Amino acid sequence: MSYTAPVKDMLFAMEHLARIDQVAQIPGFEDAGLETAAAVLEECAKFNEGVVAPLNFEGDKNPSSWADGQVTTSPGFKQAFAQFAEGGWQGLQHPVDCGGQGLPKTIGAACVEMINSANLSFALCPLLTDGAIEALLTAGSDALKATYLEKLVSGQWTGTMNLTEPQAGSDLALVRTKAEPQADGTYKIFGTKIFITYGEHDMAENIVHLVLARVAGAPEGVKGISLFVVPKFMVNADGSLGARNDAHCVSIEHKLGIKASPTAVLQFGDHGGAIGYLVGEENRGLEYMFIMMNAARYGVGLQGIAVAERSYQHAVAYARERVQSRPVDGSIKASAAIIHHPDVRRMLMTMRAYTEACRAMASVAAAAFDAAHHHPDAQVRSDNAAFYEFLVPLVKGYSTEMSQEVTSLGVQVHGGMGFIEETGAAQYYRDSKILTIYEGTTAIQANDLVGRKTARDGGQMARAVAAQIAKTEAELTETGTPAALAVARELAAARAAYLEVVDFVAGQTKAQPNAVYAASVPYLMLAGNLVAGWQMGRALLVAQAKAAAGEEVDFMQAKVITARFYAEHILVKAAGLRSAILHGGESVCALPLEAF
Repeated sequence: MSYTAPVKDMLFAMEHLARIDQVAQIPGFEDAGLETAAAVLEECAKFNEGVVAPLNFEGDKNPSSWADGQVTTSPGFKQAFAQFAEGGWQGLQHPVDCGGQGLPKTIGAACVEMINSANLSFALCPLLTDGAIEALLTAGSDALKATYLEKLVSGQWTGTMNLTEPQAGSDLALVRTKAEPQADGTYKIFGTKIFITYGEHDMAENIVHLVLARVAGAPEGVKGISLFVVPKFMVNADGSLGARNDAHCVSIEHKLGIKASPTAVLQFGDHGGAIGYLVGEENRGLEYMFIMMNAARYGVGLQGIAVAERSYQHAVAYARERVQSRPVDGSIKASAAIIHHPDVRRMLMTMRAYTEACRAMASVAAAAFDAAHHHPDAQVRSDNAAFYEFLVPLVKGYSTEMSQEVTSLGVQVHGGMGFIEETGAAQYYRDSKILTIYEGTTAIQANDLVGRKTARDGGQMARAVAAQIAKTEAELTETGTPAALAVARELAAARAAYLEVVDFVAGQTKAQPNAVYAASVPYLMLAGNLVAGWQMGRALLVAQAKAAAGEEVDFMQAKVITARFYAEHILVKAAGLRSAILHGGESVCALPLEAF
């Protein structure tokens, strides 16, 4: 159950697909080229392989526990988090002027994947803190930034996101937590929030809750929601901690997976009112919270890639050791390790190809984020922002659904032993399920892709992506090798299917909303499959050339084979999705409600 960070693959994606050389030309990132990336990733790998990964199985067996309002995290978590903070890992991507290291997301994303592969439950605490930092950087006052940012960036304090209430899940218009203005400019917060990741724990001295609430007299619906900072402990003028705020954990959930991560029910204001500080302007809370959510959605996509990688490594190790039956080709005359059997190879290749493809897609998205936020040219920023925003639901939705398939295959490779908890294979399967649910379910990502990312601009961005893919097809065809031609063929077929679907979504969202939204998740899966397959085609072009030049031949040939496998076994699903989307809408809603 050990973990080895796939540093070489990460650097390949970073160098050849995300083009970190171009990122390093952006002002402020001049020292963040490939050499820096390699050094950071090597150190990150050492920490996660040696400190965090060994706690994963233990945390599943001995989850966080709650007693009398206090949460005790799993054995070893507190000590590991102290090392995480001391190493500066929380501040890796955050600005230097608030104590961070100011590295680009292109590098940071690989480090986020590593910590999530090492221990998904542990990694959730830094993930939520990153979101809180982003929200404060964007909308926080100078006073809030001065009070909270440096401590959050250092890992001395952690952050949470408080949206959900018992009656308000994804529909935030139903939020009822109240905020009462006080004479000193603060607010008193009253209400209950559920599903709060690391809402209470013992790993940091303070927890900074970002809470959605309604000020008295605010408009109904989402237009009347404001965002507040509500610290667990009040902060004195000199930065020291003061009295306990009226924000308390009344229980934690018992879950299918990510058991070591405490998921809290928080009660605000049972003893006179929790003190909160307005972030930005009243009634703009949802706008600010989406900053956190967008950061978190990309991060959850990385979690899907991470748990898939861990499951794949686990399955390969087992397949090399488990002896069962003779190979069907007669190459070995006695029972052999199951990795010799074609169907086991098919499962392992599926796991490998999915994971590499989604990693490549996420790496390209990270580079687009860096250009969108930091490039000196306004048009370049605008173009990359549009591209990144289009990719976020794909990274989140496709990568997390992918992780379900990969971790299920991981159990299957183990056979009956995969169903036994002691082997550890089942934990990845259980842990991965939440990824398709939190920070917006797959359907919510798909609705975003349909409404905001396709229908709103008439499909312009979606078609622009297809035009870029067509260029890669042409390059693959030009090389003329069997592998490149196979990928070009399937990429072209998938792109044609995708364009038909884009026309349908862009043209029929208003006229046939039920038909379009019934197909929203299949559309997301088609788009994600295509964009990930595109990156595999780009990877093949690089790897093929380098292998021909004698550079790291074994590694590069494996890249070529994996890209071809992706095209011939995964990208081919596009045609079926196209058919379901274009012709299957009526049957989704045809059955009378009383017949269910």
